[in-house]
Amino acid sequence: MPDHLPLTPARRLLTPFLRFASYEASSGLLLLACATVALIWANSPWAAHYFEIWHTPLVIELGQWRLAETLAHWINDGLMVIFFLLVGLEIKREFLGGELASPRKAALPIAGAAGGMIVPALIYLGFNATGPGQRGWGVPMATDIAFALGVLALAGRRAPLGLKVFLAAVAIVDDLGAVLVIAFFYSGQLKIYALMTAGVLMAVLVVLNLLHTRPTWIYMVVGLLLWLAVYKSGIHATVAGVLLALAIPDRRRIDEAGFYAFCRRQLSRLERDAENDETPYELSEKQQHVVESLEAACEAVQTPLRRLEHKLVPWVAFLIMPLFALANAGVSLATQPTDLGRLLFDPIKLGTAIGLLVGKPVGVFGFAWLAVKLGLATLPSSVNWRTLTGACLLCGIGFTMALFIAELAFKGSE
Repeated sequence: MPDHLPLTPARRLLTPFLRFASYEASSGLLLLACATVALIWANSPWAAHYFEIWHTPLVIELGQWRLAETLAHWINDGLMVIFFLLVGLEIKREFLGGELASPRKAALPIAGAAGGMIVPALIYLGFNATGPGQRGWGVPMATDIAFALGVLALAGRRAPLGLKVFLAAVAIVDDLGAVLVIAFFYSGQLKIYALMTAGVLMAVLVVLNLLHTRPTWIYMVVGLLLWLAVYKSGIHATVAGVLLALAIPDRRRIDEAGFYAFCRRQLSRLERDAENDETPYELSEKQQHVVESLEAACEAVQTPLRRLEHKLVPWVAFLIMPLFALANAGVSLATQPTDLGRLLFDPIKLGTAIGLLVGKPVGVFGFAWLAVKLGLATLPSSVNWRTLTGACLLCGIGFTMALFIAELAFKGSE
């Protein structure tokens, strides 16, 4: 019997794409490509069409109930909830059994992430202590995990595994900080009835978790109602994604040993039935039952959290994030030559640029160094201060979350 399944013609055609999609760098490259297209399009003779497309009204209507928003708004408040759901799943997994599971392991990335949020925000406020730009202090705080890991992946095996783990953990804690900032500082006026509804729905999700409910579609249905309640409550709708992630179960029905023993028994049955099989092109009733039981065992040995995360990654990386970049990165750069100096020395742009490019790496490195020197943390294996400095520089890439917070902070302003 061959060691691998034969490739169908369609599989052969898709193999190059699947191989491309398997690389960590690919999602970051696609994100960069979409941002470039948006920027060029918004500053081309067809710029009016770019802005018309994203301001196209999209209405959902059911009887007397009506929800009308622009296409860009649906992407930012709708599709981005799935991105935040994935972020929430990653945060939960890391705190339960990953790099953030123990205080000693979590100390370094948490310290680095804290510095990477505090220092850029202070630098930004140094340029915008007063005036209309003050509200944008959260813009330079967040690291773009797709871009940062994508750039690091280009180094291949030269980048130690511990460095990749550190950078991913910093970005995850950073995203958690961004979620809290959005929830507390960039949400609208609270509506108590919608907020109470969201609380009831969250309680339903917790009960489902306590009852060991495993089908993720049930959580998705309640999660959709939760999103609507949070959307109407005044808290930014994307917070619903993180709340939903907290309720997704992280328990398995069987462990590895039980899974191996069960699969061995079922495969033995399948092998015995195959010897007497007179219809080689179709499974018998017994064989079909064995295959279905193996499929159920494969699901039982995985946690619903891990299965959902695995399903969401390609959709977020190769559809939602590129769409977000395409809809939000199209900034018009048209300006008169006399305005060039004012544009370059605008305090909002200076605060954001220096906060990200200088404040972010300095903050991450400085707080991480302090945590190690105080004995609260240790450097990962095969990582020294020189390689850690390189990872800290990558933390200054704040594309996706920076754009997202900027859209919230300066909504309605030119």
